[in-house]
Amino acid sequence: MKKITLFLCFGVMTLTVFAQKKITIEDVWQKGTFRTKGVPGFNFLKDGKHYSANMGQAIVKFDLTTGKQVGVIFESKTAFDDYSFSSDEAKILYATESEQIYRRSSKGKFNVWDGKTSEPLYPSVKQSNPTFNPQATHVAFTADNNLYVKDLVKNKVTQATKDGAKNRIINGFCDWVYEEEFSFTRAFEWSPDGSKIAFLRFDETEVPEYTLEYFKNGVYPEPYKFKYPKVGEKNSIVTVWIYDVKKGKAKQVETGKAEYFPRLKWTPDNQLIVFKLNRLQNDLDFLVADAKTGKTSLLMKESRPTFVDVEMNDDMTFLKDGSFIKSSEQDGWNHIYHYGKDGKIIKQLTKGNFDVRKIYGVDMTRGEVLYQASKESPMRKGIYGVKIDGSGDRFLAGGRGVNDAEWSSTYDYYVLTNSKINEPPTYAVVENNGKVVRMIEDNAAARRQLIEYEVGSTEFFQFTTTEGVTLNGWMMRPQNFDSTKRYPVFMTQYSGPNSQQVVDSWQGANYWWHQLLVQRGYLVVCVDPRGTGGRGEAFRKITYKQLGHYETIDQIEAAKWLAKQSYVDGKRIGIFGWSYGGYMSSLCILKGSDVFKAAIAVAPVTNWKWYDSVYTERYMQTEKENAAGFKDNSPINFANLLKGKYLLIHGTTDDNVHFQNSIEMANALIAANKQFDTYFYPNRNHGIYGGMARVHLYNKMTNFLLENL
Repeated sequence: MKKITLFLCFGVMTLTVFAQKKITIEDVWQKGTFRTKGVPGFNFLKDGKHYSANMGQAIVKFDLTTGKQVGVIFESKTAFDDYSFSSDEAKILYATESEQIYRRSSKGKFNVWDGKTSEPLYPSVKQSNPTFNPQATHVAFTADNNLYVKDLVKNKVTQATKDGAKNRIINGFCDWVYEEEFSFTRAFEWSPDGSKIAFLRFDETEVPEYTLEYFKNGVYPEPYKFKYPKVGEKNSIVTVWIYDVKKGKAKQVETGKAEYFPRLKWTPDNQLIVFKLNRLQNDLDFLVADAKTGKTSLLMKESRPTFVDVEMNDDMTFLKDGSFIKSSEQDGWNHIYHYGKDGKIIKQLTKGNFDVRKIYGVDMTRGEVLYQASKESPMRKGIYGVKIDGSGDRFLAGGRGVNDAEWSSTYDYYVLTNSKINEPPTYAVVENNGKVVRMIEDNAAARRQLIEYEVGSTEFFQFTTTEGVTLNGWMMRPQNFDSTKRYPVFMTQYSGPNSQQVVDSWQGANYWWHQLLVQRGYLVVCVDPRGTGGRGEAFRKITYKQLGHYETIDQIEAAKWLAKQSYVDGKRIGIFGWSYGGYMSSLCILKGSDVFKAAIAVAPVTNWKWYDSVYTERYMQTEKENAAGFKDNSPINFANLLKGKYLLIHGTTDDNVHFQNSIEMANALIAANKQFDTYFYPNRNHGIYGGMARVHLYNKMTNFLLENL
């Protein structure tokens, strides 16, 4: 180990006369003792100065600059859930009896309010993703795997597709793997002129089924079958269609052979842009489709030697002249580019050794692209603006911490969220020119709790590994830290591709669990290994075809570096992780058996051949193509190396990382005659929540650490 640099976090409060209060699991996960106040998000109205909010049985209008109520837009006799406006704000769609399906999907009973009366959208069954056309004359929605269109003028519903069938054909709604890995559920888009609907059709007939079993006090468990394409298996056959509302007919778009169509977007002149991605996900074509004929031409292509991240190419914004703004990693960092309508670059708008993290939008009035970037540090995020011609790159908000913005529709104001690793978030209304209009919430009560509970400070650090790689980390230590003592260390991490845990941002409930462990005598440490985000494409994609390899090396090196510190008990270092983090904690306790004394793995992947096709093949290809990558980085193949204490936890109805992973891990440990602890949570999904599940889980994990670390 060559060097270490410590960066003290700002904002650590001076403790005064309060006696230290003890943190409990019930405080953190049941009572809400430490819950910070947030803002629910702003449904900005088109005037740019007002927003609306659901107050239970009414949609109320507020002045953004004062926070005062200025009117009631809509009232209902009963409570409702979500709502949305038509583009002219004359009509409202609102939902009741909403029901969650998977992580991002839901369905409910929707109603349309036309300014005077409310009518059910489609009373027969629950609907998903109802969306007004831009003219507010029609609403498109999906139900029972089919696409429907309601003519609001004629009060007539037309079934646009008729072949939808469970676990076979889906129209206008994503299958499981698209929802999970491409992060959307509404697989249809209205054209700007409101005459056509582009939609995806999924034929998942040949996709293998996975069965979850629910135990509900019956004689037999209740099986739930759904289509889940594991790595190397058949995916849905997806095709792109354009439905003509007036003619009542759909035409297939001539896309040619492709595996995935992760996005559909319309241009201002009613041409359809189809994102076309190959199965290895290293070639992303942007096709332009003629809405009348369905014929396509290539606009541009993004290709990378590893993979193309669709979400980093999802910010395509078209200007009036047909040119567009989009980000790209083509110079090794994620930056913003202005492209002509021919798909060729006009200008690179941002440059430097930093990643643009988000494009908020294009302010057409000021001719400015508004964005978030990590210019100062990968661990911090600021807000910036740059002119469409590349001039006038300006700083809007940032400095210490992570800053995010929610912009009004006119870009005259934004709601600024700022949080730091030692400070709860604040929310303020800010003018475009940077002037703070008002503070919405400063979480003063939560800040007082930091004093009352005498919390320890969290400090950032860097160290350089034996391979010459500099890694970022943070360390949480008690307020009365004694450098002459030797403390046990609890390492927490996620480590997944393009993720970041080492950021100057409030950690929420986990912050208080970590402080609970600090109160009980542990140092809590987090290190972001290679493969994580904010440090450019080379750092982010080095793990390609070797997920787990470099990350495990880096976590083991971090533990070894910690063991050399005079204040660390090198024989008492443990590691924890959930999902990808559980995969990593499993690898670390096995491959780092001489370093880690204990590990907790929650809902881990234990062999990549059991995970889904889109995610796994993006980073690992298939087992047939990359046998060594799978074999060398799957925990089940190293069960015989276990020396320390290992706690394996999983929900039995996890639709994402299947319970199968932990079953097979247990089998491998039993075959190797290795003792371990295991906990399972019946009828719980990947998040393991509901009822007392979280309290039970965190009590178990805390007790495991107290007993074994």
